[in-house]
Amino acid sequence: MTKRSPMAWLLVLLVTLGAVGSLRAQEATPEPPRTLRGVDVNSLSATDVLVPEVLSVREHSTTAYTQGLILHAGLLYESTGQRGASTLREVDPASGAVLRQVNLPDQLFAEGLALVGDRLIQLTWTSGIARYYDRETFVLLAEERYGGQGWGLCYDAEVLWMTDGSSTLFIRDARTFDLLETRPVTLEGTPIDRLNELECVGEHLYANVYQSDYIVRIEKSTGEIDQVIDAISLWEQELSAAERADLEPRDEVLNGIAWDPENEVFYLTGKHWPKLFEVRFVAP
Repeated sequence: MTKRSPMAWLLVLLVTLGAVGSLRAQEATPEPPRTLRGVDVNSLSATDVLVPEVLSVREHSTTAYTQGLILHAGLLYESTGQRGASTLREVDPASGAVLRQVNLPDQLFAEGLALVGDRLIQLTWTSGIARYYDRETFVLLAEERYGGQGWGLCYDAEVLWMTDGSSTLFIRDARTFDLLETRPVTLEGTPIDRLNELECVGEHLYANVYQSDYIVRIEKSTGEIDQVIDAISLWEQELSAAERADLEPRDEVLNGIAWDPENEVFYLTGKHWPKLFEVRFVAP
C-alpha cells in the first residue's frame, strides 16, 4: 500500500473540510422570500397559503391572450386581449378546441368576462366600453360606457364585481353597468393592487394578481384577503422548459380562473399558455 506524506493528508483534510463547510453553508442559506406586492407571503400570520393540486391537464390555444374565463353548462367562455387580436370564444374544455369565436374591432383590447343570465358581458381595457352579447348566438346586443380602465369582471347573481388594476373593487349594476359602490382590498392591512381576472364563488372573489404567480381569495363583505394561492408550481413544474421559453415571463403570465360548482374544481390558465389546468386548492 502506498503511504501518503503528511502534506498529502493535510490537503485531503482541507478539501474535505471545505466541502463540508460549503454544504452546510448551502443548507443554512434561506430561500429568498416569496412576496406578493411587497408582502412576505411566508410571514403571513392570519392568512392561509394554499397551492394548486393538479387533477388534469388540458390543451389551451396559444393564440388566446386570456383575460376572462367562465365555465357554464360544460363549456368555457373566454375573453382574449390585445388590439387587433381580441376575441370572445366558446371553448371545449376537454380538447381545447375553439367552437365559436367573435373578433372585436381592432381598436378594442378585450378584458374580463361575466355571464349574467343569457348575456355575456365583456370589458375593454382603456376604451370604457362594456359589450353585452347573447350567449347562444354571440350577437352583440348593447354597449355600456364606464370611466377608467377595465380589467377583471364576475357576477355573483346579484351584482357585477370589477377590477381596474388598482387595489379597489367596483360593484356595478348588471343591467345598466352603473357604479353602485367601491371596496378596498387589503392583505393583513396592506393594500394589494394589480387585481386582474375575477371569479365569483359564494361569499368570495378569486383574483389573479397581474405579473405574479398568485391568486387571492377576497371576502366580498370586507375586501380582506383571507387566502393566498401560490401557483408558481404551474409555471415551474407543469410547463416544460420549451413551453416557458416561448412565453414572456413578465407579460404572458398566469391569468384566467373558472369555477366548476358541480365538481368543486377550478380551471386555471395563462396568457398564451398551451395548457389548461383542472385544480383544487390545498395545503402545501
